[in-house]
This record gives sequence, structure tokens and C-alpha cells, in this order.
Amino acid sequence: MAKKKKQLPLPLYDEVKQLNESLFNEQFDWETPEYITNNMVHTFRYYQNAALRFFHYSQVAEAFRFRNVNHVLFNMATGSGKTDLMAGLILYLFQEHGYQNFLFLVNTNGVLNKTIDNLTNMSSEKYLYTPQIEIDGERIEIRQVETFPKTQSKNTIYLKLATVQRVASDIYTQKENAMGAEDYARDKMVILGDEAHHYSASTKSEKETEQSWEKAISTILHANEENRLLEFTATIDLENKNVYEKYKDKVLYRYALDRFIQDKYSKNVKRIQSSNTDVDNMLNVILLSEYRRRYALEEHRIYMKPVIMFKSQRIDASNEAHEQFNRLVETLTVESLKSFLDRQAQIASEDDSETLALAHDYYRNHETLSDVVRDIKRELAPTRIINANDTSQSGILEKGHYEALNSLESPSNLYRVIFAVARLTEGWDVLNLFDIVRLSDDPKTKGTKATTMSEAQLIGRGARYYPFLLEGERSFTRRFDDDSKDSLILETIHYHTINEPQYLKNLVSALDEMNLPTGEDKKNPLLDVKVKPAFKRTNVWKYGRIYYNETVEVADNYYDSLEKYGVDTTNDVVIPYISSLQEVGYKDTKVHEDYSNAYNVAVSFDRRYLQKVMNRLCFYHFSNLKRYIPLLKSREEFLEERWLNIYNRTIYVTVPQTMDGEVLTPTEKLNILEQYFIDVSKQIKAGYSKERGTGKFIGYPIKEYIANYRKRVPNYDTGRAFMQDDPQTVKRYELKEDFFVYDSAIINLTEKQLIDRIAERVKELEKVYSDVYLIRMDENMHRESAKNNKLKLHQFGTGHDEVHLAGFQPDFILYLQNTDYFIQIFIEPKGRNIEEQQWKEDLLMYINEHEAEIIFEDEMQDVKIKGVKFYTMNDGRGSIRQIGEIALGRLFKGLSVRD
Repeated sequence: MAKKKKQLPLPLYDEVKQLNESLFNEQFDWETPEYITNNMVHTFRYYQNAALRFFHYSQVAEAFRFRNVNHVLFNMATGSGKTDLMAGLILYLFQEHGYQNFLFLVNTNGVLNKTIDNLTNMSSEKYLYTPQIEIDGERIEIRQVETFPKTQSKNTIYLKLATVQRVASDIYTQKENAMGAEDYARDKMVILGDEAHHYSASTKSEKETEQSWEKAISTILHANEENRLLEFTATIDLENKNVYEKYKDKVLYRYALDRFIQDKYSKNVKRIQSSNTDVDNMLNVILLSEYRRRYALEEHRIYMKPVIMFKSQRIDASNEAHEQFNRLVETLTVESLKSFLDRQAQIASEDDSETLALAHDYYRNHETLSDVVRDIKRELAPTRIINANDTSQSGILEKGHYEALNSLESPSNLYRVIFAVARLTEGWDVLNLFDIVRLSDDPKTKGTKATTMSEAQLIGRGARYYPFLLEGERSFTRRFDDDSKDSLILETIHYHTINEPQYLKNLVSALDEMNLPTGEDKKNPLLDVKVKPAFKRTNVWKYGRIYYNETVEVADNYYDSLEKYGVDTTNDVVIPYISSLQEVGYKDTKVHEDYSNAYNVAVSFDRRYLQKVMNRLCFYHFSNLKRYIPLLKSREEFLEERWLNIYNRTIYVTVPQTMDGEVLTPTEKLNILEQYFIDVSKQIKAGYSKERGTGKFIGYPIKEYIANYRKRVPNYDTGRAFMQDDPQTVKRYELKEDFFVYDSAIINLTEKQLIDRIAERVKELEKVYSDVYLIRMDENMHRESAKNNKLKLHQFGTGHDEVHLAGFQPDFILYLQNTDYFIQIFIEPKGRNIEEQQWKEDLLMYINEHEAEIIFEDEMQDVKIKGVKFYTMNDGRGSIRQIGEIALGRLFKGLSVRD
């Protein structure tokens, strides 16, 4: 196992972290201002809010009163939204500190063009601001300039975007109409340095040239004592002594790639290692890519265009591979495809790729392969291939295909395949890249450390999550269980590698050095988890029961109105203006706005708008609507009085006082309606179920429902230095203590910590209860037996904030019994997505607060059903304290009220 690197001290980062946690920090309650949230298309994720807050502390906190923190670095993962953060920082520095001049530095023209789209091109789909920026009732203009004007207009942000090469040249050569050092001294300004690892020439070589980029940037920074330098990079080599000395007191915030992946903002990463020829690897990746497209369409009704990248070491080899690929597709026949599948079956082994095996099985069981061959020839035709090779060593976006490469997610962009050698890929933020194929080039070629590190960085870029629509919803985090079939096909990027030992050793080393969690995509055996023989000899096993509330069947005719789903169809609708326009806002954040100086405007629309919105959202396709509303006869009926009653109600949009709500554009109206229809779809899905809970609890015999089961351990062999301490990392643990009923548990660190904390309290519990057992209710146990689907907790009674009829299975039951009574405590550990699943904790609390509503099938024994708050790492919500209060009527010994 890779050893975890010793963390080098970063004084500024550590100081600001402590400030962030301190109640004595006068700025501790500072939050991202509304003038940022209201003026940006994307809502900040938690770590972007934290990065902005850390910068704010460095500029205004009492601890920094006598220090000029004018140079900081944000070390944030590729794909984590650094440009969004920069856009927010521009507004922050303009509003809070009066900066109007911003110099945005990049390393390549390709990244420069992308950034111009991000920050200045309002017609671009990639533009990060709302169409009209408004702060304190004033319109703010962002004006792109070549030089900062001597006389500056009010409410104007001047943005100079340039490559560092050009800016350095201007500084040293003093060309006419170019900005020299004195121009950067006239008015205070901010430098935003993207991909900052390129700007440290002297720190890498130890010998600074007189005209280095680094010196030019330093000259600009020190031209005016109020100038600021904000650097951003995903790659900083702090192991390099000189780099560390430069940046140790400048790193302000860190959000590494490993955390980005663990937080599910990315695809998973799997490696497919093969000894096949390049041609066979090409056909395998063609079949896998087409399987992705077909699976998405056939299983989930998703249109997905997965992109393949073929990566070579040499341009001539890449061009030759391109020709091979075209010949392969052109000459493919049903017979040659069958022959290939037969050949792959003959050489198959247990170490083969699980995902490729799924694809091969799909084609072997396909009724006719003629349509498969026809689709391959259409989808992967020469006109859908980009050859991004030239004789330069520049980045992929420099090669004359900027528009095509930068819009690969667009439905109108038909490209599916890219051939490239490009070493530098900064700025290429394609999201639907699902397969990268490393071609062999030359059998004698072994990947050097530099080569494999470049490839590891390419994998990191390709791991950006693709936010496909599913049932009308777009998510920016992974939705499926890792290593599940859906996850492997729709949420995993595969890196197809050559099976050359030295190359693989260097690649794995590079991935480990990046702390990038990846695993070989091979068949992952199921592990047995067994009920302990000693537990099977107890009376609890023989006679004990576990209790869940009974459900009653919900007939189709029950759902005769949308009120049954929790949808209000009587009152008018009010949609906040800003929220309604954020159609691609991140799922796990909410926009908080102040509407104290706002008013409501009625949105006028006709049938065309409604049809457009319902066509946009897959949820409202009639075949899907009918699944959730069995009595529905047509989409048009859905809009009418019996259901949504949309024509008899008014939809209002809440707009700022300074905005003329009477001039809403058609696009704005569509987005407002779409937001409302998305909210309704969520309510319908949450409120629909074939069964609903009651207050009657049924006791299920433990010996019939607690059973052996099998489960996989996620297969990662890189990034383990980080993962070994991550709360969500899943491992197998042997558990010999008698109180735990299984011989082992395949769980994450949060769940393991819960087990350990209960283990510490068992002796204290045993003084009151003769039987103390902790039961892990794993979902895999349900899959072993259909009857175990009964073991779910459902909402019952009234007064729930959200309707969720489907129910859920709390992960643990603490079973406590003595001669007088029996207590069953539901416990649910939770490490992420707490806000989205708050309804589960609310249900656990509802049980405690509504004991009078609970009845039992068997009144022979005094039974108590209880729940506790989510158990989080280090028991942040006081679950253990609650268990003590429920089980003992007091706190556990050694716990304080604060615990």
C-alpha cells in the first residue's frame, strides 16, 4: 500500500483554517454575498464558498490587519470550477475593495479563447455571469480591453485577457500601445493567474533568467502596493524544495482531485489493461462506446454521445492509427463482428474487464447484429472524427478545432472520436469523454515518468462528471452506487492501456502520486458475509423479532389528483427570478436570496411554452407520466383542471425592485416555467408509491430475515494514501465481538466508527439488558431474498415536510432486550448528501415524537421503537448521546451534554 506522504506545513492555509473554525473570528459568520450568487449562472459548491470565504478572511480579518496579503494561491482540482471561483472573486474585489482592473493570464491561446467565452461573451453557452450584472441596483459592465484606461468609468470592470508570453514580452520590450510596468502602477489592479504551475520558471530551474514569465508577473505585482496576485492551479509540486519555499505562505485554499472524486463530483476512473493488438483494442472500445450509448437509451431513455480519445506518443503513429480505425469501421461486417466476439470469448479469463464483458454479452445476446454494424458505421464515420495533430507541441485546443473540441457535449456536435498527441490539455473541459485509449505506438517504447504523469493528468481532466438528464433532472454528482452496472457504464471513464510492465508500473506510480483513486476494471469477486454461529445459538436468533411498519397497497385510483402527491394545484405559484434562471445550477446547493425589495410579476405564456417545457423534460413524456399518474389520459389533460390546473392559476416571478419585470424574454419565461415543472416532477416522484406506510409495526422473525449475503469491496489500487483515511472509503472488517451479529462488515469509515463507539458502550448497556446486539442491515442482504424487501421504514401519520412514500432501510439496528421490555433503535450513518436525505432523519425523529400513533401486531411484549439522528464522523449530531438517553434514561458515562 502506498504510504501517505507527510503533509508539509502551509502557514497561511493553516492560519486561515483555524480562523474559519474559531468562534472568536469576528468574520466567522460571513457568507458568499448575494451580489455574487445573484449574478452568476452556477451556484457555488461548498468548497468554492469556502475558498471565497478564506480569501475574504485574508483581506479583512483582524489577524491580517498589519499584513498585506497580496499574493495567494488556490490549489484546486481539475474540473472543480476554478473559473467560476475567479468570476466570483472579480465581483468580490470590485464590490468590497474597489478594484476595477483585472489582468487574466493564461498559458495557451486555446485556454485564452475559452476564458474569453467564460467571462465576456454573453452569447456563449459557457458564459458564467447572468446576462445583466446588477449590484445594489446598479448595472455593472464587464469590458474587455487591451490596456487599462487612464480615466475609468463608474460601474465598469475592465478585463484584460492575455497569454503570459505576450504580457511578459510587452513588459520587456516596451512596444507602442502595449502595457509596461508603469501602466500597472497607475491604478491598483488584480492579476488572475490560471494554470499557475507554468509561471515558476526560476523555482523549477533555480536559475532565474532576466526575462522570465515569473519575473514579469512579479514586476506587475510590485508596481503598486495595492496590486494583488491570485494564482490558480490543480498541479503544484510542493515536494520541490524551491516551489515549496515560494508558495508555503501563499497557499490559501486546497481542494485536491482525490477529494473531488470522493465527493462524487467526477466520474469514477477504471483502467482496462490489455495485451490485444491496437486494432482489437480499437474494436473493443468501439463496442464499449456504442454499448454506453445504447444502454443509456434502452435502459434509461437518455440520449448520450460518449466520446473516445485515442492517445499516441508520436504524430505519425497517431495518423496511422487514424487510418487503421477508418479501415476497421469501413470493413466491419456482421460476420467479422461475430468472429471477433467468439475470439474474445475463447481468450476470456477471470482477470478480464467486467465492463467489456457486459458489452460483449450484450452483443452476443442481441437478436440481430446488422443494426449494430449499421449504427457503428454511422456513429463512427470519418466525418465524426477529429484529428487534432500537427507538428507543434502545443495544447489540444491550439490545433484548429477549437469550436468542435470545446462543444462536444452539444447535441448538434456529432464528433465521437479524437486522435491526438497533444501533451498539454489545460482548458479542455469536455464532459462526455468516457474512453481514453493509449495506443502502443512502438513495442520498444516504455512510458517514462514524465509521459505517464502527463497521461495521469489527462485522465484527471477526463474524469469530469457528465451531468446527463435522467427523468427530467440534471445532476452534477454521481447518482449510482459505485461499481454497479449503471455506474460502470454511465459514470465511469475507462483508460485503455497497453499491458507493458514498466509502462504500467510508471502509470500506477503517477496516478498514486496524484492521489487519483483508480482501479483495474476486472471482475470483482463477491465476498461472503455470514451470521456468526454463536449468534445462531441464542434465543434472540431463535425467537427474536425486528420491527418495521406495515404498508398498505395503494390502488391506481388512489392517485386521482396531484394533491395525493403533495402538489398544490389550488394556489398561485411564485418562482424566484434568479433561481428560475439557473437551469444548470449544481444539485447539492441552494440559492439563498433576499427579496425584501422585490415584487411579483405575473408571467404570461401560452400553450406553446408549456409544450416546449414538457418536451424539454423527459419526465413529462407521456409514457413516463403514465407510470406515475396511472389515471392520466393525455399530456394535455395533465395541464387541465383535474390535475395541474395550470390554466386557472397564475404563475408569478419575484424580481428585484430595480428590474422591469414586464419585459421578460421568451427564454426567461421558459426557464421560469421549467423550474416550476422540475419542482412538480420531484414532488410527484417523491409522492408516488405502490404502497404507503401505516403506524402498525410488524415483528419479523430474525432467523428468517437476517441472513448471509455477498458484497463487493470497491476495487482501487491507486490513491489509497488518501482513501485509507477517507470517511466514505469502503473496506472489509473482521468483527469478532459477540455484540455484532455478522462475522465481518463491508463498510466505510463512518460506519466503522459507529460500530467502535457502540462497542465502547456495550458493557454499560449489558448492566441493564441481557441481550445487546448490533445488526447491520445491508441492502445486499435484501437482494439475496425478495422477502427482505419488507424490511423498510416508511413514513406514516401526517405533518411530514416532504412526502416520500417509498421508504428506506436504516443501516443499523441496535437490539436491546431484558425481561421487562425490548427496544429497537434505528441508526443511519451518513457522510454526504445529508441535506438531500434529511427526510430520513426527520422520519426517525417522527417515530420518537409520535409513539402514541404506533401500534403493534403482537402486544405480548412491551416493545419500543426508536430512532436517532444521523451518525456523522466524530458524532457531530450527538447520536451516541441520544442512544444513552433512550436506552439508559441518562448519558453514557464519560459523555457530557455537549457530546
